[in-house]
Amino acid sequence: MNFFEHQDRSRRQTRWLLLLFALAVVAVVAVVDIVLLVAFGFLRPGEGAALFSAANLQANSPSLVGGALATGALVGLSSLYKTLTLRGGGGEVAKMLGGTLVDPDSRDPLRRRLVNVVEEISLASGVPVPEIYVLEQESGINAFAAGWSPADAAVAVTRGTLEKLDRSELQGVIAHEFSHILNGDMRINIRLVGALFGILVLALIGRRVLYHGHHLGRSRNSGGAAILALALALVAVGYIGLFFGRIIKSAVSRQREYLADASAVQFTRDPDSIGGALKKIAVYNDHSYLRVDTEEVGHMLFGPGRAQSLFATHPPLLQRISRVEPGFTEDELKVVADRIRRDAERQREVAAREEERRERQATKGPVPIDFQSLVEQIGNPDLHRILMAAVLADSLPVAATHVARAVESAPVALMYALLQDDAAGREQQLQAIETHLGERAARAVRELAGTAGPLESTQRLPLLEIALPALHRQPPDQLRRLLSAIDAMIHVDGQVDVFEYLLARIVRQYLWESANPHKVSVAGSKSLRQRRDAVRAVLAVVAGHGAPDDPEAALAAYRAALEEALGETPDALPDTSNWMELLDASLGRLDELTAPAKEKLLRALALAVQHDGEFKEAELELIRAVCSAMHVPIPPLVGGR
Repeated sequence: MNFFEHQDRSRRQTRWLLLLFALAVVAVVAVVDIVLLVAFGFLRPGEGAALFSAANLQANSPSLVGGALATGALVGLSSLYKTLTLRGGGGEVAKMLGGTLVDPDSRDPLRRRLVNVVEEISLASGVPVPEIYVLEQESGINAFAAGWSPADAAVAVTRGTLEKLDRSELQGVIAHEFSHILNGDMRINIRLVGALFGILVLALIGRRVLYHGHHLGRSRNSGGAAILALALALVAVGYIGLFFGRIIKSAVSRQREYLADASAVQFTRDPDSIGGALKKIAVYNDHSYLRVDTEEVGHMLFGPGRAQSLFATHPPLLQRISRVEPGFTEDELKVVADRIRRDAERQREVAAREEERRERQATKGPVPIDFQSLVEQIGNPDLHRILMAAVLADSLPVAATHVARAVESAPVALMYALLQDDAAGREQQLQAIETHLGERAARAVRELAGTAGPLESTQRLPLLEIALPALHRQPPDQLRRLLSAIDAMIHVDGQVDVFEYLLARIVRQYLWESANPHKVSVAGSKSLRQRRDAVRAVLAVVAGHGAPDDPEAALAAYRAALEEALGETPDALPDTSNWMELLDASLGRLDELTAPAKEKLLRALALAVQHDGEFKEAELELIRAVCSAMHVPIPPLVGGR
């Protein structure tokens, strides 16, 4: 199952989630009405009607309807309230569980290793680097990814994950969480948090009343006894809601955990990475359990947040290990336990050797583009892509990455990536920065350029992706001035190249989505034919940039791509001299396509790019612009033949 099939399934599963939620609410409402009927029977014992007789139901119908409406409203409003509190994205969930934001420039070796692993997999996946959190109070091995879209995603790990896993195992856990980011699981998970809160709210109210009213029950006050009886009834109804909530979590979560485990193996090409992490969960006494209450969020964790057998959110641990390591036997856990007890120092030596091996492999350099496998690698980059991302990350100037990761200086890194090679053009750009952001900002960009030197073309996008998480924490007024400065820098020479267009579009889209994560939709309902004008425009622009001086070659590439996408064979290449206006008018409409339609369009784009056997940077940057607009994370691409 590839990225587009995952996205399509995620969209369908969201509908099932809404249906299951509605059924759970109906069940809770029905139980509330039964409780009311029983209560009325005790309060009016002499009326003679059977408890569930038609006469009794009719006599109490106003109260039953009122109870049903009140219960439904309470559940619905509680779910809405919880969902609204999570509008800020994945970071809100991490903070709710006690997470601490990791400084990207942290000098702590464990956090530094975590940041490196997350950045490598982000670059390999083609998505912005998510915020990174550590749950400092949790000694169990666990992690989660949360958010509405990749633009506001957060990855969190426990302190136990950092301390007990080696680099390879940590990479397996992070790859597992990136699978949830790439396959649309996060959006379902965060909606599920809101839905579960609504279903559980009656139990929470009952617990609170029970806690504060226990002393009333000890008195002879009949009112106190009535309050306790009401609290117990609420708790009972709430636990019925809990029962249905766990059914929903189990239905949504278990199969996705198997798929995420398989994706982690696909990412790392090493079953021992995630297999080793799962084995350590089985061996350590604290397993993957958390101290905080995980009832609402248990479905989004890497491992179970608490001991649970009935309707568990995760498949049995031994089954998960067997899936990634088919030859696994339970006796291996004893070996793991002995190794942990016997030689903790040896683990560090193994991790060091593994790092050495990775560095040696990384020196082999990037592999050529294989567009036949590109679609399959979206959301599942292979080991070569991860090594390629590691090479790109390591090749960035240290001064530039240091500036990009800091909130106060991330805009400087962004403007540094836009600097032209031409000295005269660069001076004009620095003057534009001074006009919009002040002399201090221009001086900082000039100093960074002097310290770090010029960037290679392949280094610009990785630096941008590292800087994005810090950008959206800038004050709104500062962001508006930054965007004005970017526009001025791009237009100083009177023309805009593809990279400049791509950078400006990615930054604007990312900042809007990170500020409005709940409004982002990653899968639409339109077909290619319903958006045929936008499809034609985008394919024509890509084909034109692939052969700017050869109209016949451009037409041939356009014809091949359009035949793949729409089954059409055009006679001429449309005029693309106004390519930026065409893209601005088309890209947003392409985001409305269904996941299968996006996949087909990407295959058509690949045909256009590879038609002449040469992959030009402009073509690859255009593909990245299209994919970014459609919320399709694309792995790093390198030009050549």
